[in-house]
Amino acid sequence: MHANLTVVDHPLIAHKLTLMRDKNAPSAVFRQLLREISLLLGYEVLRDLPLTTKSIETPVEAMEAPILKGRKLALVSILRAGNGLLDGMLDLVPGARVGHIGLYRDAKTLQPVEYFLKLPDHMSERAVIAVDPMLATGNSVAFAIKRLKESGAKDIRLMTLLAAPEGIEAVAKSHPDVRIFTAALDSHLNDHGYIVPGLGDAGDRMFGTK
Repeated sequence: MHANLTVVDHPLIAHKLTLMRDKNAPSAVFRQLLREISLLLGYEVLRDLPLTTKSIETPVEAMEAPILKGRKLALVSILRAGNGLLDGMLDLVPGARVGHIGLYRDAKTLQPVEYFLKLPDHMSERAVIAVDPMLATGNSVAFAIKRLKESGAKDIRLMTLLAAPEGIEAVAKSHPDVRIFTAALDSHLNDHGYIVPGLGDAGDRMFGTK
């Protein structure tokens, strides 16, 4: 296992992920479970955010209380499936700034093609969490991280639901400074670039499309 990979092995995550993998799970259930898992993953992804203090008055006395330091987080969804994790992260950190990177995978080459990019300002001063449920070949994620770095981002973390060894290898090779957090590391990719055993296409299952 790579040093920059964290598999968050909480029992609730494992349970909810099993329900998501079931091919008979309806889209509404799939979306809700993804949102719930994102909250649990987010707890680990954001564990070491820097803190400072501020003076407040409790009902009992004055105190110096801990508060997040620096600019607000940037949450960047790799469209379209990334929005499923983004929703849960915004429940956890509602004040975060939000960016989007629109990519699709060329069916023949499996390489990413960008069609949209909109990011918050001051990216170099923010902790940036890129979210995408599936880390398969790693090509799209590695490309998205490259675009984030071009925007000035320095502190970048990747949050994903499922990862394949091939995807971990690709991202770690291209971006050894980026930490990867996932709910599960699956076996391998099949000939079509899908994670095995996986859960199919996360975007299609979220939105009921094929």
